[in-house]
Amino acid sequence: MNTAADDAIRARGLTKQFGSLVAVDHVDLTVPKAHVYGFLGPNGSGKTTTIRMLCGLLAPTSGDIEVLGLRIPEQSEALLRRIGYMTQKFSLFEDLSVRENLEFLAAVQDIPKARAARRIDEVVQRYHFEDRQKQLAGTMSGGQKQRLALAGAVIHEPELLFLDEPTSAVDPESRRDFWEKLFELADAGTTILVSTHYMDEAERCHRIAILDQGALVADGTPAQLTGELDGRTLLVTAAQPRRAQALLLQQDGVISVAQIGNTLRVLTEADGGAAARLHSALSDAGVQGGVSPVHANLEDVFVAATRGREDARAHAA
Repeated sequence: MNTAADDAIRARGLTKQFGSLVAVDHVDLTVPKAHVYGFLGPNGSGKTTTIRMLCGLLAPTSGDIEVLGLRIPEQSEALLRRIGYMTQKFSLFEDLSVRENLEFLAAVQDIPKARAARRIDEVVQRYHFEDRQKQLAGTMSGGQKQRLALAGAVIHEPELLFLDEPTSAVDPESRRDFWEKLFELADAGTTILVSTHYMDEAERCHRIAILDQGALVADGTPAQLTGELDGRTLLVTAAQPRRAQALLLQQDGVISVAQIGNTLRVLTEADGGAAARLHSALSDAGVQGGVSPVHANLEDVFVAATRGREDARAHAA
């Protein structure tokens, strides 16, 4: 059974208001130690605001936060030495070399010089900078800058690492390499909270949470969350996919219809019998097509969690 000692982060009723705007709305969050925990949500959903409160960089309006056994924001200063933070924007010095950047960050963290030199040698090797130590950071590619930023964020061997959309500006190969590094850190005991827009990245996480307009709308393992949509996702093949899409969007109980190549992926409400109804609707309109169940993915989970709230707000209005 999970206990508080097993968790790196516990937040209860976490709320942040900016004037009349509720940016984060009574969020309960639990992040187990040594896990890669994904944070998903549309732009403006409150992900960055939540991360900043968990780091102690922003005081909550209300709610309780405990990070690595410390009360936040009261013990934020003690927390800062135990965490790392990396954003999507490259934040190191472009006119310094790779090694000079790492030396500077080690000095900021008050790492003794002898230990800092050994630690820098370690991360230079681990993040593949052996032949680039003298290269200016500003002359590197996006993927190289990203690796350097990660190396800098872990130079002091933090217990907890916050990553705010760290791979938004790099190519797929660099993203894959970056995630391999994250799992190496998690295997060594580091807890990682990472926000992302990429569903393929979210599927890699041990557990994910989805925020929408400041509220937590889903929380669980990828398998748990996709399993909750069993029977609600359908694959439609049709000779006229655009016509079929327009027709399906008019049907009751259909949440979304996305075209993928020559097929349509349909997400429905949890009311049963959707496949037969949609097949009949297509046939009645003279559209030839097949309708079959398909396993849900995290994009379906994301749409179900966020689109459903949009529909509820529209009906309330």
